[in-house]
Amino acid sequence: MGYVKFELGDVTLLSGEVLSSAFLAYQTYGKLDANKSNVVVLPTFFTGSHQRNEGFFGPGRAIDPDKHFIVSINMFGNGVSSSPSNTESPQDGPRFPHVSLWDNVACQYRLLTEALGVKRIALVTGWSMAGCQAYQWAAQCPDFVDAILPFCASAKTSPHNFVFLEGVRSALCADQHWNNGDYSSPPVRGLKAFARVYAGWAFSQTFYRDSLYKTIGYESFEDLLVDWEEDHAENWDANNLICKLRTWQTSDISIGPIYNGNFEEALKSIKAKSILMPCTQDLYFPPEDNAIEASHMLNAEFRPFDSPWGHCAANPGNDSDFTQALEKSLQELLEY
Repeated sequence: MGYVKFELGDVTLLSGEVLSSAFLAYQTYGKLDANKSNVVVLPTFFTGSHQRNEGFFGPGRAIDPDKHFIVSINMFGNGVSSSPSNTESPQDGPRFPHVSLWDNVACQYRLLTEALGVKRIALVTGWSMAGCQAYQWAAQCPDFVDAILPFCASAKTSPHNFVFLEGVRSALCADQHWNNGDYSSPPVRGLKAFARVYAGWAFSQTFYRDSLYKTIGYESFEDLLVDWEEDHAENWDANNLICKLRTWQTSDISIGPIYNGNFEEALKSIKAKSILMPCTQDLYFPPEDNAIEASHMLNAEFRPFDSPWGHCAANPGNDSDFTQALEKSLQELLEY
């Protein structure tokens, strides 16, 4: 299935830079009801797209296109919405301006209200960076969002998470072809190194110790690493990855003109009914971060799930028990 482009024009970003001729790529499923209030927003995750979000909903599931108007929105930098790889000079490649999650949500709000006529959002949910955007939505537009369910995500990137991202960034940028992003040919070695470092964090120690990679078709963990290498080398633009990585590193619901960096105030201002669902063995977003967040939120339940799949427990098809728990929680919020 294709996608629709929403032309934003020139967008002044939180940084003060202007992103020229910006656009969001999105896809919708289902129909808007008479009250224009059956809306479920699914932002995209780090290596995600609107198509990959299709694993989180379907007929008869908690998020059901027969009941809900699902809006799946590509994040800036993912190669589908405005990104380093598809923006014309002088903002192409490494010259693409820094885009925060605040900017993403501000533009998504315009898409929903100006193009789709949405009056309220019933639920924003998503995995990883998509979950970070769910938090962002609830803090940035507290009177517009009824519920959020971020899973394997956080409201603010922790120092440890930031340092992990410095590791994958450094692996990519060490490639001799990187040339500060002005490469004439893709930095394939850097992309493969990025993938190898990333794979070590995407799953838990238990996943590797117990050889769970065999349950998804790999004979050895080396096979998994090679597959990740090939995926990153073939499917990902290096500047796009670095662009999104910077967005991830600066994720913080309190940045911007509303809360001016007061993180606790931002959390307390969230009105949406919230279920925070970390994986206890996630190496990116440990449950402790979500527990702290929930303690400052007025209507949040901390609902951790233990899975040896770590961060990738949420990837559709990996852990059926996680999927079942997620479905139950989503249903609870959508019936609220």
